[in-house]
Amino acid sequence: MGRPGRSSLAIALGSLLLLAGVLLIIQARALLSVDRPVLIPSQDIDDTQPIRPVAPVTGAQRREPARKVAQDLIAPPRLDPAEIERAEPRPPLSELGLAVPLKTPLPGDWREVLLYRPVATSSAMFESMGRKVVISGVQDIDLDRSCSFHEATWPCGERARAAFNSWLRGRALKCFVPPDVERFAIAAPCSLGKQDVGAWLVSNGWAMALPSGIYGKAEATARDAEMGIFGPAQ
Repeated sequence: MGRPGRSSLAIALGSLLLLAGVLLIIQARALLSVDRPVLIPSQDIDDTQPIRPVAPVTGAQRREPARKVAQDLIAPPRLDPAEIERAEPRPPLSELGLAVPLKTPLPGDWREVLLYRPVATSSAMFESMGRKVVISGVQDIDLDRSCSFHEATWPCGERARAAFNSWLRGRALKCFVPPDVERFAIAAPCSLGKQDVGAWLVSNGWAMALPSGIYGKAEATARDAEMGIFGPAQ
């Protein structure tokens, strides 16, 4: 009867040891899952000073986004395309600054062409890309012409060409010209941007309007204001 009692005691003791081992494993896992303080040494290493623990960073703090500062001042506001209204363009301040619509019909094969780097050869004529173009509707000022103002004479023909060149500054002109390059000069209407070249020349006194042209009022204005050839030496 003594041997069976010892066997039961051994079984019970083994069960207790197994249970204690399981409890130790569970406790060890719990300790490993807890965030421990991280020890960060100071910038100046000093063995005499103790190392201070730093509070652990939690998962919520790691996921927190950066705070936006003055977002309305830095980023443009969001606009809804449906709320944008298109305003009407401002009317021109003067009719002289705009290209005058053609009243004389041109041949059907003439097209609007950009002529680059024009060089004025007189007050109303220029050369560009192998073409010689005379501004239509205006009367050119001869290069050898002299003008008088209050008994003072000055070479207004050369000055008119220089004024035309200075205004062009090599910028491209848009002109209605035939498709083929003519050997002789052709009369054509031209514009620089939205400004009519003939209107600029006549209104500034560097060319005169043809009797049948459209720049009669511009020449009268230039005479009254003593502009260009109608004024003093320039």
